[in-house]
Amino acid sequence: MSDNVADNSPGGEASAGSGAASSSTPSTIGDGDHIEGLLAAAVKSLGGATRPNQVKMARAVASAFERERHLAVQAGTGTGKSLAYLVPSIVQAMESGESVIVSTATIALQRQLVERDLPRLVKALEPLLERTPTFAILKGRSNYLCQNKVNNVAEDPSEGSGPGADGGAPEALISPAQLSRTAAEVLRLREWSSQTDTGDRDSLDKGVSNEAWRQVSVTARECVGAMSCPFGESCFAEAARREAADVDIVVTNHALLAIDALSEAMILPEHSCVVVDEAHELDARITSVATDELSPAGITMMARRAKKFGAAEEIDDLTDATEMLSETVASLADDYTGALEDIPGELGMALASVRDALWKLQTVLATAGSGGSGSGSSSSGGIGESSEATERQTVRAAVENMHDTVVRILDFSDDDVVWLGERSAIYVAPLSVADLLRAKLFGESTVVLTSATLALGGKFDAMAAAWGLPSGTWDGMDVGTPFDPQRSGILYVARDLPKPGRDGASPDQFKVMEQLIRAAGGRTLGLFSSRRGAEAAAEEMRGRLPFDVLCQGEDSIGALVDKFAASENTCLFGTLTLWQGVDVPGPSLSCVIIDRIPFPRPDDPLLSARADAAKAAGRNGFMEVSATHAALLMAQGAGRLLRSVDDRGVVAVLDSRLATARYGTWIAASMPDFWRTTDLKTATGALERLVAKRLGR
Repeated sequence: MSDNVADNSPGGEASAGSGAASSSTPSTIGDGDHIEGLLAAAVKSLGGATRPNQVKMARAVASAFERERHLAVQAGTGTGKSLAYLVPSIVQAMESGESVIVSTATIALQRQLVERDLPRLVKALEPLLERTPTFAILKGRSNYLCQNKVNNVAEDPSEGSGPGADGGAPEALISPAQLSRTAAEVLRLREWSSQTDTGDRDSLDKGVSNEAWRQVSVTARECVGAMSCPFGESCFAEAARREAADVDIVVTNHALLAIDALSEAMILPEHSCVVVDEAHELDARITSVATDELSPAGITMMARRAKKFGAAEEIDDLTDATEMLSETVASLADDYTGALEDIPGELGMALASVRDALWKLQTVLATAGSGGSGSGSSSSGGIGESSEATERQTVRAAVENMHDTVVRILDFSDDDVVWLGERSAIYVAPLSVADLLRAKLFGESTVVLTSATLALGGKFDAMAAAWGLPSGTWDGMDVGTPFDPQRSGILYVARDLPKPGRDGASPDQFKVMEQLIRAAGGRTLGLFSSRRGAEAAAEEMRGRLPFDVLCQGEDSIGALVDKFAASENTCLFGTLTLWQGVDVPGPSLSCVIIDRIPFPRPDDPLLSARADAAKAAGRNGFMEVSATHAALLMAQGAGRLLRSVDDRGVVAVLDSRLATARYGTWIAASMPDFWRTTDLKTATGALERLVAKRLGR
């Protein structure tokens, strides 16, 4: 690995493998001066100022594309990394004639790119380029309303594909009030289906639950395809794919990137260059997509969808097999709390029964004709014969997918991890996604990976191993940040506190917490490793402090963050959701308190299995899995403090292990380079002076 990317070679042409422009048209993607000039013009047009970190990154991205060499770029908050990769990506796309894929982890960043960054950038660059750059957003199929599903969905969510299908809440846990609410939402979605031009859920006004949306959308696995669907020509998802088929920049998400890698079909447009923003989440997002769940509730709801097509005998067999599976998993749950080494005999028998029943059901659905006993009738909701046939195919696809999941569980090898979950569910996930990414992402495209947090322990090696970056094919670069962490922030580690226990914060921790918050005048974001810890701390601090203390779970995350940002004396406590993505610049946030190093739970089946596999291979399983997991979150959590160049404050870690344990040094090296202290008076004194300065004292 190289710590620095080589300087760009002005005027270099892209190689043939990258879709280079014809020899009569000189390539400019490798011309760092040209890229820098375009970036400068864009920044000026947007009213910004030149940022050396941003320029350095833009030149490195252009060089990576030109040399067909993967690049990992750590770019701190305030770098302006979006423009730094978008400018060279546009040039690359226009010269190669192929789209450049930009993948993000969050909807918020997708919206920022498509609704703000790209429109403004295109307008700024248009006078300097031969033509106007184009872009589009492409999401997974389940993000778009399915017209066929809308025409088939039952008005009563307790029938058909209501809550509980496709991973929703099981029927037994849904109250009549919830069903009534969902029914009203489904009716609203039906009306919206005739008004929307895109069918994109993000263009829908808020107020529709996931349960209602599942009834009018399909996953990629459920979709029967445009050729078989009576609404294929007007399909919203297909329209989005057509729009993205011939543009310069396609903005998508990590999940769709995973689906494209896992599928034999081409999901994303032809491309040879990919930018992965929020790359610190790539491994987790890809793992999530490649994880399958089998639950009795899901099977039951799917069987109810199949009832309208007959197959009564097969459905009865499936119901009996599902009940046996539920009872078996419930009886084994206490004895098998981690990853399964093999499938217990009684569980194997129950799964085999479900497998066989699912296969028989899908066979009946495949052979049933429109006039057969299982064909349904127009009285079942007024749907036409063609639409009904398509619905039957959709249900059949769902049955097939469920059958394949059972087979995957029964036949799992060392490449998969299987465990028992809540509500008698069984999960199967890949032990690692590194091989998949190595072959399907890094083996087929030049990839730029960027985030504010990539160099864990000061190096890129941990993230590169998790991604499966092939050795010798990539470079790592930290372009820094326009902030000065040494002058703007203090990292206080409570070295004298006892090691945290499993029962939440101790009285000593509460005492330190109170002193820090009082010194900060409120203005504190409390990051806790568990929901119970956050709630206990909130209750304790409310009894000690004159400040409002908000706690995760009392309202939506967005609403809580807005309240916190709007008041300078408020505190916000929460768990892992708040460790990433909270962006509150200014005087409302001066102190970040972290209760303990967020190691994964020891009973986490997947991470425990990964640690065991690393140990069996002669590597340090703790450092490779647990410490890496914790370091990533610690870096993200500490990063909440400085969100603008004027921000100042303290990150306080109430876990002495950061200062005393050998791995503490490695984790601390993953965090922003704050000025460090283990003296509480130094930390509280700095906060008091900061408050006094803001109050003009």
